[in-house]
Amino acid sequence: MTSIGQPAFRARQLWNWIYHRGETDFAKMSNLSKDFRAALTERFVVQRPAITVDRQSIDGTRKWLLKFPDGQEVESVHIPEEDRGTLCVSSQVGCTLTCKFCHTGTQKLVRNLTAAEIVGQVMNARDHLGEWPSPQDGRMLSNIVMMGMGEPLYNYENVAKALKIVMDSEGISISKRKITLSTAGVVPMIERCGQELGVSLAISLHAVTDELRNEIVPINKKYPIAQLMQACRDYPTLSNARRITFEYVMLKGINDSPADARALVKLIKGIPAKVNLIPFNPWPGAPYERSTDAAINAFSDIVFNAGYASPVRTPRGEDIMAACGQLKSESVKLRRSARDAAA
Repeated sequence: MTSIGQPAFRARQLWNWIYHRGETDFAKMSNLSKDFRAALTERFVVQRPAITVDRQSIDGTRKWLLKFPDGQEVESVHIPEEDRGTLCVSSQVGCTLTCKFCHTGTQKLVRNLTAAEIVGQVMNARDHLGEWPSPQDGRMLSNIVMMGMGEPLYNYENVAKALKIVMDSEGISISKRKITLSTAGVVPMIERCGQELGVSLAISLHAVTDELRNEIVPINKKYPIAQLMQACRDYPTLSNARRITFEYVMLKGINDSPADARALVKLIKGIPAKVNLIPFNPWPGAPYERSTDAAINAFSDIVFNAGYASPVRTPRGEDIMAACGQLKSESVKLRRSARDAAA
């Protein structure tokens, strides 16, 4: 703060106003001097991403399409539950991974999000949930999952900076124990994530053989399953209390057999873990179908009987294309529709 002639403690006051109280108007920051507020107003701005679309599902899930100053857009989703409220946050515009079952993967990577754009998604949700100042208990936004558009570990520097702001006890103040970062398997970055952030880790696994995973999660060609499993075993802070979550989308006739379930149990043996079984969420032109309930339940029973929690994730927000794997920039869809109409 010395660059504008203020003592260092002013920075803490400003931080509190922005990240604890959610204030965007310098003029309302009442414990700052009038001259300081005027100087801030002349030189800086506190703003949120613009909201292009705000949609709410019949199940209470809410999805925002957010636009940044360069016109690029991402989606973030708030999922309310009885004991928590989870915000699914994006890290990139588009995605470079091209996972075959994921709608976002059909959109090419445009660019990484900045730390400000990542935090902005959290701030936007807090605004709409009316949770300023940051509450300590009973939050409607209690958990963060880096599971939106993009691969977080391919934008690690910005994701790390953003999550440190989110975790700061004098600001937004969401505990690292309530933050989960999901990766498709960027093996070299996994240990660093654990060492520097200490957040919970989720692995988008989805297959138990390199042959199938190479096809549906192409990053596996670079970092095959054996390397990924070793990175999981070496993950800092891993314990029975801090388990790794393995995400496994259930694709009819592809990866949902009892033999696949037994192979999964063998693959994760010795890793404190749980397995989230995700019924495939369809999207227009998707190449797969959702596994039957019978197949999903049989798969879950095998994993559970081997000693691993294996909850079946209830699809949320399907009616507004907000479910896992369905996020895609509305701007891309609209441009494509316009091109198709012209053709």
